[in-house]
Amino acid sequence: MEKITQFSQLDLNKTYSYADYLSWQLDEMLELIKGKISLMAPAPNVKHQNISMNISRLLSNYFIRKKCRVYAAPFDVRLYDRRKSILASQDIHTVVQPDLCVVCNLQLLDQQGCNGAPDWIIEIVSRGTIQKDIKVKYQLYQESGVTEYWLVYPHEQMVQQFVLDEHNGYQLKAMYISCDKVSSHLFPDLSIDLNEVFETFDDE
Repeated sequence: MEKITQFSQLDLNKTYSYADYLSWQLDEMLELIKGKISLMAPAPNVKHQNISMNISRLLSNYFIRKKCRVYAAPFDVRLYDRRKSILASQDIHTVVQPDLCVVCNLQLLDQQGCNGAPDWIIEIVSRGTIQKDIKVKYQLYQESGVTEYWLVYPHEQMVQQFVLDEHNGYQLKAMYISCDKVSSHLFPDLSIDLNEVFETFDDE
């Protein structure tokens, strides 16, 4: 098998597996979406990073001494149809790196990341990722059974909260702006003050 060390060696029309992904030695950050290569946006800007750190801090404090764990990108999450059991690497064709995710079924965790759907995923939307986050990943997370999905919009200082319904489809539960406090659907006693999330960006 050819050793892949440069992005130019990959065939963008080919369908790859997670086993292929693990064998690559690349500088570029990428995801696999149903076997197709999807380049990630350049390194997030300061605003994106600050929001991610603010949310990560709030979640990490909440989950201290609880069974669920919080992970921030880069962190590989392998996704597939929720009706299937845990798959081997060669049978997995989607691997993404959410900005933040919460995993409560610790049996899904291994040395490579999460093998299956996290309970909660948060994506921080940028101009370079908006189509992927609100369409492609929305569908992926819905299909794979991610119960709660948040889209965080830095410039609008807004959050959309989606939750799986009884038919395993996402419903928009609520939309929040920077003066609101957000309660997680899965963890109703967790309240996030969006002023704390967006507070550093008044002058940016």
